[in-house]
Amino acid sequence: MKRLITKGLMFGNLIEVSSPALVERYNRALQHLTGKTTTLSDFHIDISGYSPEIGDELGDDLYLNPNGCNRQFILLTTAQKTAPLLHIKFSTSRGILEQFITANEAQLFALTARDAVAGELANSVYEVSTPAKLFDIRKITVEADTIGAHVRDATKLAGLIDRFRREPDAWRDDLLIAEMIGLAKKTGDVTRVPIALPAMGFEQPNFWTSHFGGIYIFRALRYPGVIATLSKQSLGAVPVAPVMDLRDRNEIADWLERNELAEPIVQARGTDVAAILRQKMDFILVDAADALNLDLGSATRSDLRKIAHRLGAGLPEEFLGLAALLRWVEGAGEWPRITSEHPAYFYTLRARAGKDRDLVNMLLAELAPLDVRQMYITHKELFYASYARWSERKRQYVADFLEREYMVDRQGAREALFGPEPAMDETHRPELRDGPRPAHDLVQAVGPWGAVRGRR
Repeated sequence: MKRLITKGLMFGNLIEVSSPALVERYNRALQHLTGKTTTLSDFHIDISGYSPEIGDELGDDLYLNPNGCNRQFILLTTAQKTAPLLHIKFSTSRGILEQFITANEAQLFALTARDAVAGELANSVYEVSTPAKLFDIRKITVEADTIGAHVRDATKLAGLIDRFRREPDAWRDDLLIAEMIGLAKKTGDVTRVPIALPAMGFEQPNFWTSHFGGIYIFRALRYPGVIATLSKQSLGAVPVAPVMDLRDRNEIADWLERNELAEPIVQARGTDVAAILRQKMDFILVDAADALNLDLGSATRSDLRKIAHRLGAGLPEEFLGLAALLRWVEGAGEWPRITSEHPAYFYTLRARAGKDRDLVNMLLAELAPLDVRQMYITHKELFYASYARWSERKRQYVADFLEREYMVDRQGAREALFGPEPAMDETHRPELRDGPRPAHDLVQAVGPWGAVRGRR
């Protein structure tokens, strides 16, 4: 993993903590939350305050996430909102933390100027010993305060001030006045500079979790569903149906289509479809050549084309399917029939714009695992696990490619591949120029442009 770290592809954009004052604040917060402290004098933290160096020191990568269920956090600066979240257990966690920091940025800026802020992403579930318990997680509440309880004391002081103003004889109450003065020394003048950090609640109807091998739960859809990375039988009884796993390609494709969650990349507006298809084909060739221990050379497109010629009839079906689609895009071939039974099918899709776009792209990365760029962008946990299993040749190629083609313009690359952010216009998708038209009997397979019902 050192190569990824060096190229900024892993542990990138973390916040450095090196000043003695911030280290001391962090230790106070760590002691408050976990009963532990660090002896390190400098380290880096993510958006939640988790430090990979401290995790290594303590031998516990979940020291801020007990049971992987209720994530705790330590804020030393509002700059943490731009940092990644490491060791993700739930796909919604980073977004919740970012929204919390953004919504309370002014208050957090003032609070972290004097103390660390510590809190928790709390829900009603304290452990997830069975898959069924994941379905009890519906709302996440963010609760936070400084280690010195400035928010609690400010709330108490505001109540005492209100009492002082309401009660006619309060000015004679020496105990009340003394308590107000004592609190004000700690919080400042809350009448002029209020301190408030109210608990914020976030609904979590659709999410991915790494528990039990990885599960996608979609409850807030017209047609709900659950998709497991491992065998669906391993989940046991769960309260949402249908339950699918990654082997159920036809069922997943039909479910995506009925919920209008995915679209073919050939239909996307303002997208260089040919360039995207060629790059996907390159990734597939690199994997095929690596599996056969073929020399990648400099892994230029010319080198990869030579490998394709060498493979000949042994070219992967994923490559052949995308090549046929590329010929059609460039006007050099007939419309290909690529249904969900074809290994190339999920490589032809991307998530539609909407609130579940990133979650659907995560799922598609698992269904199209040879597209390493999409995997890195949308599902880093899967990428790092896959990277650890690759040969040195493939690791070098992928790391060099991502450094060269993605890191220089991450936002531009994301928009080129997946379209604008979900809040942008989602309407007026262009219709395909031609292609098969669906009949109206039972679904046998699904094509990248919609359901293909029956066989003609």
